[in-house]
Amino acid sequence: MPTVARSLDDALAPIKDGCVLAVPRESSGAAMAATRALIRRGIKRLTLIALPTSSLQADLLIGAGCVETLETSAVSLGEFGLAPRFTAAILAGTIRMKDATCPALHAAFQAAEKGVPFMPLRGLIGTDVLKHRPDWTVIDNPFGYEDPIVLLPAIKPDVALFHAPMADRDGNVWIGRQRELVTMAHAAAKTVVTVEKLHDGNLLADATLAAGTLPGFYIETIAVVERGCWPLPLPEHYAWDAEHLKDYARLAATDEGFTKYLDRYVHERAAA
Repeated sequence: MPTVARSLDDALAPIKDGCVLAVPRESSGAAMAATRALIRRGIKRLTLIALPTSSLQADLLIGAGCVETLETSAVSLGEFGLAPRFTAAILAGTIRMKDATCPALHAAFQAAEKGVPFMPLRGLIGTDVLKHRPDWTVIDNPFGYEDPIVLLPAIKPDVALFHAPMADRDGNVWIGRQRELVTMAHAAAKTVVTVEKLHDGNLLADATLAAGTLPGFYIETIAVVERGCWPLPLPEHYAWDAEHLKDYARLAATDEGFTKYLDRYVHERAAA
């Protein structure tokens, strides 16, 4: 039975030093209040897997020294430029980078979701990515002739972390159209979710909401955190804070500026 935690810190208890943590792209519900709480706690040695990309969330965790290994297909602030702490870490060699592609990450999560050890994927053949992923294996199609196929090992995170619009007291979480969150929760050993609000009644009993609901037996803990994605967007609920992201890109361009950002917006628990 999932727990509706008394506090955000209580909900984040399953995320330990050294764990494999899966997070979604910013347009699916990045748990940014939870990310700031993890930095305040001093989480270390994370293997962070962003499905399939990340922006401010990964950049903050990397800059704060929380990440040991990163696996994703991209980290960028989009129209606000490069992700400065990610870029600095790659240039300095302070994190281990496992380059991937969007389809490869989705396929590897789907393997774990289905309980199989690997998933085949064809589109990687001929790319340079294969040169940097010795854990990806090219074999001959056993049902064909001279037909190579790539096998991707299943990705089984210790914890999946995301933000959603609402949950009920039975632990069911409404994710709407963000279906990759289902795959993440299916693949992970535990799933921690922050939500905007608690719904009165059972989401699965409501014919209009059930199809967009992740059942509670996939959920470990839930915390209610209004505007929990800020300054990133929660689709169909609020947009990103463009001025804040612009300010972050400016400050995080230097070590000193990034420290100022953490002091102002993370350690001071700044409200959205």
